Amino acid sequence: MAEPHSNPIPTEPEESGWLDDIVPEVPNLPKRADPNRHRDSKNPIVMVETAFLASAAGLLWLVNFYFPVGPLRLFFPFPIALVYLRSGKRAAWMAVLVSTLLLTVLMGPVRSLQFLIPSGFLGWMLGNFWQRGLGWTIATVLGTILTTIGDFFRIGLVSLLLGDDLWLYTTTQVTGLLEWLFDRLGILVQPSLTMVQIFAIVSIILKNVIYLWLVHVISWFLCNRIGESMPEPPKWVQALLDEN
Repeated sequence: MAEPHSNPIPTEPEESGWLDDIVPEVPNLPKRADPNRHRDSKNPIVMVETAFLASAAGLLWLVNFYFPVGPLRLFFPFPIALVYLRSGKRAAWMAVLVSTLLLTVLMGPVRSLQFLIPSGFLGWMLGNFWQRGLGWTIATVLGTILTTIGDFFRIGLVSLLLGDDLWLYTTTQVTGLLEWLFDRLGILVQPSLTMVQIFAIVSIILKNVIYLWLVHVISWFLCNRIGESMPEPPKWVQALLDEN
């Protein structure tokens, strides 16, 4: 007697996003023990946890705005990235939305836009990269592009609202710095406008590269503390951490 044919249970295809088209998943890098263990976003525990972390992200930005503390800025993307690691893509987008709405109520739409671009999007992007096991280098490169765009967006937005060109103010400050530096080095050259603008852009990019590496280091320590996994640091970073 022939055995009845058993049909396999169909499974829903995984969601694909714009990041999947830009960066393919790297299978050989360390990643979560079970990347499919994301919980149902309608689960009450997930909803409460997402709301809590989203509020934490917004309040970190609010506190830093009124009481600027340099190291506090390193924690801006982490709560939303943590939501992505624990509950997946949908919950992370909800965290970004809740954080932005919270800051809109507390500080107005202009300040909430400054949080959303780039900190809100950066947290979502880093969570996506870490969950997929991508290395620090590629996350730093794309994160630097995003934060640099965010810096110029902030300069343009504030310039529009104030009716003054903040980029002109920035170039004036950079010109003074270059003139002082050239004078100290004995270089008898007057900085040109092109040289000043290139120096300003390179300075912004370098600042964001350092910021992204520090965010990775802080997040790596925090993830190890709370039992979440993210890609291990490069060997040279691991060597520096071991020495310290």
